[in-house]
Amino acid sequence: MSIQARRERERAERERLIIEAARELAETEGWEAVTTRRLAERVEYSQPVLYSHFKGKDAIMAAVAVEGCADLAVDLRAARLAAGSPEEALAGIADAYSSFAERRPALYDAIFSQRVDLPFATPEAPPALQAAFGELLEAVRPFAGDDDLGLLTETWWSGLHGLVTLMRDGRLPREAHSRRVAILLNRFAH
Repeated sequence: MSIQARRERERAERERLIIEAARELAETEGWEAVTTRRLAERVEYSQPVLYSHFKGKDAIMAAVAVEGCADLAVDLRAARLAAGSPEEALAGIADAYSSFAERRPALYDAIFSQRVDLPFATPEAPPALQAAFGELLEAVRPFAGDDDLGLLTETWWSGLHGLVTLMRDGRLPREAHSRRVAILLNRFAH
């Protein structure tokens, strides 16, 4: 292995360590607790080393958001592929999305609530973002008819995302979440 290849591998490992530390810290203490100083302590590198990988906390959060989208895409795809009908696929996607928000709140927040410098809803979006949206799109496709598939998917996703976000923030009672989602699915799929 060349020296250059070893350095690139070590750099990638440091970057991975920083992202993982940020995810763990955010999951246990929230995004407010994630600072470059605390991350440097956790990964046992100096702050300048962190800045050699990321411009700051926002860039680290963006990297976490990309990873989170990749994880979300896997969950959505599994739910969609496990379904026996288009209606079941849409319901499975809704359940997987809600479950992801509950199980991985810091990742969900990094993707959807925190300000991150990522190009969403554009061809320049990172592949992980495109993959997650692509799973939503494939679940909506059977219901599109003459509607613009992308816009219809965005509209359906907005409804689902709004229900999840309002429930998570305590603005809608948690105990009625599944009934609200069922109403959305019923109105959308019929």
